[in-house]
Amino acid sequence: MVDTQQAPDVMSAACPSRPTLQHLTGRWGALTMAALAHGTQRFSEIRRRIEGISDRMLSQTLGDLERDGMVERTVLSAIPPKVTYALTPLGVEVADRLEALITLVEANMDEVTASRESYDATH
Repeated sequence: MVDTQQAPDVMSAACPSRPTLQHLTGRWGALTMAALAHGTQRFSEIRRRIEGISDRMLSQTLGDLERDGMVERTVLSAIPPKVTYALTPLGVEVADRLEALITLVEANMDEVTASRESYDATH
């Protein structure tokens, strides 16, 4: 349960925002959010979009993001059952900011690459 008397502070070890931040910024969370920013998708569509993610990791990531209120899982009655994933309103807001960060990083990869090469040459 969240302590309502203390404001969230991600720098505090006890702050419940830490796990949520980890889910969003971990290796697969940001990529999953970015994939879902393009609309409702089935599990296999997300997996194809995110190269290198295993079924297990995608399932765990989607579960974490659903628990945090970022993703909504919908089971449609069909044979076989069809499951879709979509961002919640909060998830859309967060994904917009993550996509801005992704765009910034991608736009500056020449600078990042040069910095890495310089660092590696001197260390």
